[in-house]
Amino acid sequence: MRRAGHHPGGRRGVSVAPVHYAEIVASIASKSAGPGTRANIDEFTETTAKAIEAVGGATRGKAIIVLNPADPPMIMRNTALCLVDDADPDRIRASVEAMAADVARYVPGYRLKQAVQIAPILDDEPLHTLIGPDTPRPRWKVSVFLKVEGAAHYLPAYAGNLDIMTSAALRTGEQLAAHAAASEPAEAAR
Repeated sequence: MRRAGHHPGGRRGVSVAPVHYAEIVASIASKSAGPGTRANIDEFTETTAKAIEAVGGATRGKAIIVLNPADPPMIMRNTALCLVDDADPDRIRASVEAMAADVARYVPGYRLKQAVQIAPILDDEPLHTLIGPDTPRPRWKVSVFLKVEGAAHYLPAYAGNLDIMTSAALRTGEQLAAHAAASEPAEAAR
C-alpha cells in the first residue's frame, strides 16, 4: 500500500496497490492535548488529510482526531482505513507490517495493536461518498489498528501523540545532518 517514493523513516516505499481513499482516526488522551492542539484541531485534520494524499499517495484522504477524557488517560490509538485496488492481501499485510516496523525503529512505542484486517468490498457496499463518482471501484478494505505509547522519559506514557512528533523530528534532524555531512566532502572537492 505504500506509495513509491521517500518517507520520513528514510526508506524508499514500495507501491503495492493504488489507494483510492484513506482515513486515519487518531484517539488521544485529552490530558495530552494542550491549548495549541485544541486551538488547531481544524488545521491538524486538514493538514493530515492533505499529507495522506501528498505523502501517502491516496487519491482522497481524511483525518479525524478524538480527544478522550478518560481517567486514567488512555494510550494513543490510531485507526487507519484504506480502500485499495486489487492486490495480493499478503503483500498488503507485509507492506503495512514493514512500515510499522520502520516507524518503531525511531518511535519505540509505535506498534500494530492487532493483525492487519483485509476484507473484500462487496458490490452493493456504498462508497460514493468516499471515493467520488469517477473513481474505479476498489477491491479491498484495509484496516490498521495502531497503539503509540510514549517512552515516558519526560512526558507521561499516554502522551504518545507528543512522543511521535518529537521522535520524528529527531529522526528528520539526524537524517538532515547525515546528508549535510555527506555533502561536505563533495563541496570541499570543488
